[in-house]
Amino acid sequence: MFGTELADVYDLVYGARGQDFAAEAKLVAGLVRARRPHADSLLDVGCGTGEHLRWLRGLIGHVEGVDLSAAMVSVARAKLPGVGVHVADMCRFDLGRRFDAVISLSTAVAYLPSAEAMGAAVARMVGHLRPGGVLIVEPWYFPENFLDGHIAADIIRGQSRTISRVSRTERLECAARIESHYVVAQRDGIQHFSEVQDFGLWSRDQYLDAFRRAGCAADYLPDVQSGRGLFVAQAG
Repeated sequence: MFGTELADVYDLVYGARGQDFAAEAKLVAGLVRARRPHADSLLDVGCGTGEHLRWLRGLIGHVEGVDLSAAMVSVARAKLPGVGVHVADMCRFDLGRRFDAVISLSTAVAYLPSAEAMGAAVARMVGHLRPGGVLIVEPWYFPENFLDGHIAADIIRGQSRTISRVSRTERLECAARIESHYVVAQRDGIQHFSEVQDFGLWSRDQYLDAFRRAGCAADYLPDVQSGRGLFVAQAG
């Protein structure tokens, strides 16, 4: 999952599919500033290729990132010279410092294998907050609004290549599986690869309980992030 092939096309595909990284960074920075006006450091957990960090470093003084995928981190480091981007497991990472804000966007926590693992990740994020620091986590869809059997198709045209992506979803017992196939056509040939990703289908209460267990109650903000919403908490 999230190997070199996907890392190479991720920004192009998700940008073309409508993800506005700049707008999301501005939204997150505004939520942080509303609760901690002088915030000057931020950690992005599950930062992927660093697109949110690329915009956030102009809004927050010091930014860093963490991601499990070495391929995604390699892309992030190339576009963010001087920014600390670390390969680490979000359930166990320890950077040895604390931040005014910790965020986890693009439903990164939903890639974890269980609600218990998600709780461990939330606890690690809280453990990296300064007193009064702000934690923002984007969930995936809740069980009641997941579309089982959804089929999607996209054609993405870049400057030097064209990408087609098709996908389908399937409901499992406590998760949703998305199978995606990519065909990448460029001057030197055509490449095909596929990805199968399982997302935790956890309830709003399961997320809120993870925050409570980590020592800070969260509010849920609906109607942002394509309807998935955001959980926002502040360390005591």
